[in-house]
Amino acid sequence: MTIHIGAEPGQIAETVLLPGDPLRAEWAAQTFLKDPVCVNRVRGMLGFTGTWQGHRVTIHGSGMGMPSLSIYANELIRDYGVNTLIRIGSCGAMQESVELRDVIVAMTASSLSTPSSGIFRELNFSPCANYELLAAAVSSARTLKTKYHVGGIYSADVFYDERPDLNEIMTRHGILGVEMETAELYNLAARHGARALAVLTVSDHLLSHKSLSSEDRESSFGDMVQIALEAAFAPAE
Repeated sequence: MTIHIGAEPGQIAETVLLPGDPLRAEWAAQTFLKDPVCVNRVRGMLGFTGTWQGHRVTIHGSGMGMPSLSIYANELIRDYGVNTLIRIGSCGAMQESVELRDVIVAMTASSLSTPSSGIFRELNFSPCANYELLAAAVSSARTLKTKYHVGGIYSADVFYDERPDLNEIMTRHGILGVEMETAELYNLAARHGARALAVLTVSDHLLSHKSLSSEDRESSFGDMVQIALEAAFAPAE
């Protein structure tokens, strides 16, 4: 047990999927895992462990924003021996070619700052995904015939952003979408020698201002979870 995770030793798998919303963790576990068991309820941040095609996997909420994710990712890696972490979440599109319900596989994650910024100091460290996971996710998306995009995303510090100038610059430089967690996840994975990836579903669009309803979001996230699971357990080449 840790300060924020009540699971006993051995109750969390070496592979963890990380949705921000704990209720989405519950939905994904009940939908995709065999015999899921709730292993954490501390502060309402639900975590479930079960099996997928014979592989043990945990689906655990991470909360909103990089500080919250940093807490859970740190404890999962350091205290529970997790070595593969895949964020499954929603994002806002920043390119005309990206549409609602599309899947974004995040190769890199830009940010203004992260909880790790104090360590890097003057260094502009470039956090990126694990290539094996990324390649496997792309292969899975192709097999599922899911419309997907691979490239850089932006991990924001705030949800209610008032920097249209910054958004315009990122759009000009090809940033595919914006969310609030991935940059710190990639930082922590690099620091601790773990594998990390973010597979995101586009739920709203910064340019067209279109968005999915809460019901549409849930029904549209199945491909993202399937892609993440297939990537996590893809055979090594």
